[in-house]
Amino acid sequence: MTLLVTGASGHLGRLVVQSLLERGTPASDVVAVVRDPESVADLATRGVVVRRADYGDPASLDAAFAGVDRLLLVSGSEVGQRIAQHANVIEAAKRAGVGFVAYTSITRADTSDLLLAAEHRATEELLAESGLPHALLRNSWYLENYTAQLPTYLEHGAVLGAAGDGRVSAAARADYADAAAVVLAADDGRGHDGAVYELGGDDAFTLGELAAAVGRATGRELAYRDLSVPDYTAALVVAGLPEAYAGVLADSDRGIAEGALSTDSGDLARLIGRPTTSLEDALRAALALTPTP
Repeated sequence: MTLLVTGASGHLGRLVVQSLLERGTPASDVVAVVRDPESVADLATRGVVVRRADYGDPASLDAAFAGVDRLLLVSGSEVGQRIAQHANVIEAAKRAGVGFVAYTSITRADTSDLLLAAEHRATEELLAESGLPHALLRNSWYLENYTAQLPTYLEHGAVLGAAGDGRVSAAARADYADAAAVVLAADDGRGHDGAVYELGGDDAFTLGELAAAVGRATGRELAYRDLSVPDYTAALVVAGLPEAYAGVLADSDRGIAEGALSTDSGDLARLIGRPTTSLEDALRAALALTPTP
């Protein structure tokens, strides 16, 4: 059975490929699709089949999907272009006779009013219309969204946000990757056909609790500074983010305040067969690699 992972050079896609190999899938049965094959030369060395394709190039997708049984569509990173790109992937999968597609979506994409959710909702609709057997992997936030900001938190002695007391069910990227690998490699795809998994960490937390956890892990005193959405957007722009992207992130915090990225489904832990990575463990691992100011 040939399993294909799109976006295999990205953070999530690469982890899915690694998880498939660790779970016993022969490397020769794994296809890693990337724009630049050199970026996954290490996977090719391990025997993974590497094929070049671009979401915007249907002909390249046709060539990459030949002979593929099951496919993981890792959502594209180009916000604003993803509906057309994902449509290309879905149509190519149909032409290639792919038997099953799993898609990395976002929490409650069908009802969410997050700016980030619109393209995911549209992609889910395209999958439903395609007739392809499929499963939806609705991922909440990554813990890495926060641990990557540790140097900034420590430099300023504060966590900034606009999430109020809302809770976010963030989980480690590797946890989501393991779940995707489990669904993709299932011997009986019918067990996941039509499934909608609301995936998130076992223990949701507020950004105030995040600040306290960082403080405990570092021995520093940190505060959570709650801003309005416009003020948080402005702060992100000052920090160097493009205004449009800053607005999307601030809107995501607005959604967190309203529960948009919180789930108590337990789906993630059930799929991976273990508790999800805790915030404290993620912080400890990140701090071991993070120079502290």
